[in-house]
Amino acid sequence: MLDTWVVMPTCLPLVLRPCRACASQRFRASGKFRVNAHHKLLDAWLLVLCTACGDTAKLTVLERTNVRSVRPELLDRLHANDLGLAAELLQDPVVQRRNRIVLDWGDAWRLDTGGSELLDREVIDVSVRFAARIPVRPVRLIAEGFGLSRAETGRLIAEGRLVSAARLSGKLSGDFTFTLKR
Repeated sequence: MLDTWVVMPTCLPLVLRPCRACASQRFRASGKFRVNAHHKLLDAWLLVLCTACGDTAKLTVLERTNVRSVRPELLDRLHANDLGLAAELLQDPVVQRRNRIVLDWGDAWRLDTGGSELLDREVIDVSVRFAARIPVRPVRLIAEGFGLSRAETGRLIAEGRLVSAARLSGKLSGDFTFTLKR
């Protein structure tokens, strides 16, 4: 029987970039957008606030884009300050690269194991799904899901009792499966 765990975001991640007003490196997304029109060209920014001093910075979403090339539903979501759109844009690699930002998912996610008791079975197959591209160490997920220490999880991997087709060292942000043999 295959159990499914889900890594879910609980809030928007912090944005890591230098603040121009203070020495802080952390910004939180306000979920608000600024849209500016220059005749037939649009600029749009996602506003982020410094966690230390509250200074506002703008992350470029659209830059000198022809109005006709912007989907009407996207424009409506920008004007409505859609929080879901803010989450989508923060995870967009193009937006991250354009603005030279990195996301800090530290306390912005949780693991939903479905509440099933797994430790009573001899062989446990688990499929881990990501609701968003959240980079997390698989060892941390497995340790948290089973209530083990990370050292004990590492020992299980070394003994060959915890196996996966995915690499369990480093960070993953995509779906994977693993098997634990008790």
